[in-house]
Amino acid sequence: MIGQPSPFGSLRDQLLGAAEQFAEGPVAVSGILSGLVDDVDRALREELEIFPVCHHSPASALAMVRRLREKQPKVIYLELCEDLQPLLTELRNCRLPVALQAFATDIDGFPQSWAPLSVVAPITEASAEYQAISYALETPGVELVLVDRSTDHVFQWAPGEEPQAAGKKEEEAGLHGDAVGVEIGDLRPRFAELEEHLLHHGKVRHWSEWWDQYVEQPLSGADYDTYRQVMVLIGSLFRRLGPGGDRLAVDEDRERYMWTRMREHLSASGADPADCLYVCGAFHAASHVEQFGVRSEAPFEISPRTETKWLYGLIPSSHSAIEAQFGLAPGSVSIAAATWAKALTRGKLTPFQLQGQKKSARKRPAKLPAPVPQGDVADKLTVFLSSPPALDALDEAELLGWSVDIVRLARRNGYLASTADAIAVYETAILLAGMRNRARPTPYDFQDAAVTCIEKDSVPGRRDVRRLCEILLGGDRVGEVGYDALPPLARNVYDRLAPLGLDLEKRTIQRALLNLQAEPDLVPCSDLLWMLRHLLPDDAVRPIMGERKLGERSIQESWDLSFGKHQRSIIELGYEGVTIEQVLEQRLRRSVWDQKATAAVALAAVEDAILFLGSRRFADELGARAVELLAAERTVDGAPEVLRRIRRLMAYYRTAEPELPAWCEAFATSGYAHYCTLLPTAFVDDDTGVRQVSAMLGFLFSMESLALALGCDRAQLELAVQQSHPEAPAKVALLWAARHQLGLLPLAELRSRADDLLANPLVIPSFPQYIIGFVQAMEPVPQLSGFVVEVISKAFGRLPDGVLLPWLPKLITTLRDGAAELVPVLVREAGRTFPGSLTAADTWTPPWEARPKPAAGGAAPVASGPVAELLLAHPAACDAVAGVLGCTDEWVTPGADGGPVGNPEVGALLAGHPEAALALAGLLS
Repeated sequence: MIGQPSPFGSLRDQLLGAAEQFAEGPVAVSGILSGLVDDVDRALREELEIFPVCHHSPASALAMVRRLREKQPKVIYLELCEDLQPLLTELRNCRLPVALQAFATDIDGFPQSWAPLSVVAPITEASAEYQAISYALETPGVELVLVDRSTDHVFQWAPGEEPQAAGKKEEEAGLHGDAVGVEIGDLRPRFAELEEHLLHHGKVRHWSEWWDQYVEQPLSGADYDTYRQVMVLIGSLFRRLGPGGDRLAVDEDRERYMWTRMREHLSASGADPADCLYVCGAFHAASHVEQFGVRSEAPFEISPRTETKWLYGLIPSSHSAIEAQFGLAPGSVSIAAATWAKALTRGKLTPFQLQGQKKSARKRPAKLPAPVPQGDVADKLTVFLSSPPALDALDEAELLGWSVDIVRLARRNGYLASTADAIAVYETAILLAGMRNRARPTPYDFQDAAVTCIEKDSVPGRRDVRRLCEILLGGDRVGEVGYDALPPLARNVYDRLAPLGLDLEKRTIQRALLNLQAEPDLVPCSDLLWMLRHLLPDDAVRPIMGERKLGERSIQESWDLSFGKHQRSIIELGYEGVTIEQVLEQRLRRSVWDQKATAAVALAAVEDAILFLGSRRFADELGARAVELLAAERTVDGAPEVLRRIRRLMAYYRTAEPELPAWCEAFATSGYAHYCTLLPTAFVDDDTGVRQVSAMLGFLFSMESLALALGCDRAQLELAVQQSHPEAPAKVALLWAARHQLGLLPLAELRSRADDLLANPLVIPSFPQYIIGFVQAMEPVPQLSGFVVEVISKAFGRLPDGVLLPWLPKLITTLRDGAAELVPVLVREAGRTFPGSLTAADTWTPPWEARPKPAAGGAAPVASGPVAELLLAHPAACDAVAGVLGCTDEWVTPGADGGPVGNPEVGALLAGHPEAALALAGLLS
């Protein structure tokens, strides 16, 4: 074909003439139009046949099926990352759609902020790439060669600092997460102005609808030459009208890479280019790089890969995941799948399919027909561009079926739809298609008609009408990776959970009931489920009954399992290790050695290591790291979490171990010295909250006995408290509580200070802040709980409403935040203080109030009479009680006034507090 005259000369002349006649700037426009024809001519003249495709395009897949049966190539070069080649055979064990994935957590040569790195390449049945893969793997003597850059080069050539952002489109909507998507045959305008112009003049809402109307439908039944020329023309148009920049530079490097790899393979294998087929995106088919063509001698140096360790596997994909990642309209991939299935039936085509794949089996011919030689290139563009589009006739049966089915589906989902709505949907779809110059309503017209006729003011169920239309036309098909294609860790998980007797591949939620006391063989399953609960998303493994705490194990458990829906997460665990235990250990070790790790994080890792791994050695290693992190901290933001976790760990070790681990003792001594040093600063620092200071004091007082036994000096704590001079009322109250704990402030003086504050009108507006400090003081000084109840009671009784009411929300939030530590102590003390019934409340006097004087008219008790005479006559009982109490005083005889001789103190005591004597006299009278 080289040296022959171009078959597109007439088309070029027509376009140049049109440019000179209609364009204001004929030089620029004529150059673009002439360049489009030159790109098509160049691609078709290439010795190696180029097959341009669009990603997930039914028209491309149909053309691929026809061309493979006609040409029957011996070598297929496919635009796909070359290091993904070993994964292709595993597609036999999967249900499409799935995605080829390369994953790396141990990166070398890239910024650490990029980790983990992930690249995915989705595969659907209605794609030309899958048809080429199936043909190559199922046809003897055919070689499939992936020629695109490696996944390592994807990030080497990433133009931005955060390449993951290219794939972050509605992460929650897809199964691909933040992986970078490999766009095979990405055909979409590179700037918004062109896309907006096409959508406006095409009378469509989004790019997917435009592509379906003006490319998919016309090319679905076109011959191969027409399809090929039109696709190259579109690729050239978008390439020439694109803005350029870094993305175009990366695309050109990819093209140089692919042509270099193909020439290397042709040279090494000796294959005839006439027996080969190069499958690439239409954008790359119109390439301008100097390395284009098998006869090019332009060199291109491929940079070596970094030392990053890449792991490869298959993950489930879905139509919605593909749409979210590649910016397609919702439902477009499902509509493409429906179009593909209908076109196969209408064209009586048998697609290529991998044997053993999980899907409905289709009959395939025993052998391929004889290949058809490729004729000379003829101009099909002129006829295609100059002829009006062939409009499909209205398929009344299909549209009627859609209209009836959408009404039935809407009624199931709570809509008040009827037969009249089905008729309205049918007529409206035809009307909309006519307004948009379509003879046959498309699925998009049908969707708009259904929304117009059925959608109400509110959605009665979980799905709106547009979503119901997507379900009707095929739904969000979700792929599945077969057991044999899973990594070893995922297979190990399924094997270890086999005793549960559940089908873990189902996407529905399944309930697992474990009676660990009656069936001890299920204990390993329980251990594994708790580890998966820690590693997987929350809704993948969810405990309904049972819990696991330090020193506690449930005897019965109930779980909701949704492994089929989260298969991707399980597969990616396999990229981190061989067993779940190994992955958990690596994650815990990574968390405590992270640059942002704190002592609280390390203590949480110690707790997880005890609960899930049961390794004393590993727990001690993490505990030693916690000691280092605590000593290096310069803030006390994590003090509440540190206190809560170290108390729990200490309690566990004291009950489960004969002695405390060495790291616990080091943590106590190091924390004692550390918090003593930071205490004066924390009291005066405005950025340090009362809760943090309270937690510091709680650590110091609760660990004091252990720290002093290990050699710490109590004078350090006393000096730290003496050097603290806070100004905030809450912290002042907290300091008073600390001084009381150290014996520097008696309770009577503390009560007097509180009463003075409450009596001072200048302090009353800020008195609630003092109460907050006293409430927080119950954490380090729990014996002050009675005093706190007293202060709160006085505040409720004496503070004006203007001060009391605005403070109540603050008190409630404080108690809610410290519910585990503060509320039980406060409620217990209040229960002991206040009366237990309404009748008792009428005569109840608070213990902190002055006692009433005894009623007048009562006779003063005297130490004479029958009681005294009885005790003097029979002193044995009193002597026995005195011996138990350690009293050695001698008996005395009553005086003339009835009081004891030589003991005026006793008489004064009885006279000052006659209640007990009166009560006793009442019982004896």
